[in-house]
Amino acid sequence: MNKSENEIANQIIGCAIEVHKALGPGLLESAYKECLFYKLRQEGLLVEKEKPMPLVFEEVKLECGYRIDLLVKRKVVIELKSVESLTDVHLAQTLTYMKLGDYKLGLLINFNVALLKHGIRRVINGNLNE
Repeated sequence: MNKSENEIANQIIGCAIEVHKALGPGLLESAYKECLFYKLRQEGLLVEKEKPMPLVFEEVKLECGYRIDLLVKRKVVIELKSVESLTDVHLAQTLTYMKLGDYKLGLLINFNVALLKHGIRRVINGNLNE
């Protein structure tokens, strides 16, 4: 059975909450990334870490060092942060990855918060049926 982006996102959020409960705020982004990667794989999800995203400029694919933190089931982009607060630049970064890969749904997750639900933003590119 093919899971929708929304079902996958709900599973990701559940795993992220478990990671945050275990670790709390204040660690480096890389620690959260490794733990969430491990947890998602434990759940049986296909997860790609640090997935390269080429930039297409004048019909040429250029490797510019863009990398998606985590890509789940080739459908949902996860951009992880551990910052004071999320900004428009973080949102723009997530949207750029989504546009480059033609992905419909992204999760921008800031682990540096007391309650993780306050650090999660769903990012939608195009029309996603809710």
